[in-house]
Amino acid sequence: MSTPAPNFKHQDSQPWYKNYMVVIFVIGMPAFVVIACLWFVYYSYQIRDSVVRDDWYMDGKTLYHDVSRDKLTYDLDLHGEMQFADDGNIVFYLNYPEQSLQSGKLLNGTPLTYPDKLDLSISHATDIKKDRDVVLLHQEGNKYSAKVDIDPVKAKYYLQVSNEGKDDWRMQDVAKLPRSKVSFDPLPVFAES
Repeated sequence: MSTPAPNFKHQDSQPWYKNYMVVIFVIGMPAFVVIACLWFVYYSYQIRDSVVRDDWYMDGKTLYHDVSRDKLTYDLDLHGEMQFADDGNIVFYLNYPEQSLQSGKLLNGTPLTYPDKLDLSISHATDIKKDRDVVLLHQEGNKYSAKVDIDPVKAKYYLQVSNEGKDDWRMQDVAKLPRSKVSFDPLPVFAES
């Protein structure tokens, strides 16, 4: 017995463009991909990363200019302690060495005085919106205070306390905030020179 030959002349009852498979694969899938790409472009623009420092290139070029401020902190043997309260109050204690307190003069020979204000820069490691710059006002003795809002999510911050006066020094530290206390010490790199 012979089997009948297959009939390849099958005719659809409707034209090709009315077939649901054409709508799904030829029109629907490319349209979905184009819409998804446009949405991702819009979304990536909305959540783009911020620039942490505007002049990072210039900061890198002037790195050696700023070392003198850190060296002065080391030469004067300045230390500091910053305490953070839950209500946003910051208390900073500027600690001169015992020798300076007894003689009334800093180690470079200038009279020992406490500046009226110190500049505090709190820079978030990755998000410029969380950076804070405040002025620490002199209260009494070696005590300074200010009020600042710090994001409650623990993150890495760069802290800098500086004096823009005759003795132009700065203290720096890196800490995960929020926390209760941060200590500032002169950079040990100058002990080797």
